[in-house]
Amino acid sequence: VRAGALVPARRMAKRRVGIIRRVNPLPDLAQTPASRPALQVAVLMRRVPLTGVAARWQPWRWQLDDVVLLQPAHGSVPRQLYDNDSGLCWIFPGFTVELFKDDAEGYALNLATPAPAWFVLWRLPEDAADDTPPVPQAVSLSYHDAGRWLDAQENVEQVPAPPEVLARLRAFAEQHYQPEPKRR
Repeated sequence: VRAGALVPARRMAKRRVGIIRRVNPLPDLAQTPASRPALQVAVLMRRVPLTGVAARWQPWRWQLDDVVLLQPAHGSVPRQLYDNDSGLCWIFPGFTVELFKDDAEGYALNLATPAPAWFVLWRLPEDAADDTPPVPQAVSLSYHDAGRWLDAQENVEQVPAPPEVLARLRAFAEQHYQPEPKRR
């Protein structure tokens, strides 16, 4: 169903929905209410050397190093932090992780794992040189978001979230998540 299209009730009856509804594109983040809980974060991407057989074709690979709460010292533009024998590291500040009430189940699923994590979707620029870092596109704490991104064949990695973030996420999920009753 394309965005903005009317869906007839008889076509949707097969999907067990008997109403006409309008399917709209997602709202722009700039238009979302300021009252929604949000965290400002920065993403660290690191180029690490490869060893073994894989190093024959590529001497290094990019990986998600960490997601940290944004500090004034991080600045507002991506920049290289260091380049040494252990690798090359870039910081990408300015990501907003908003918590949505309708995604409380995704947060609860993340919290139910042995190591609740940040999920980061990143892409390599199409005209990337050897030292060009991948660019993070989105950061989330929701299993549902990570699953959608993986289904779309995107590069998604995870790193453990710190306890102070998990405490805030747990409080939000407990307040807004209502498990569906089991059906026979």
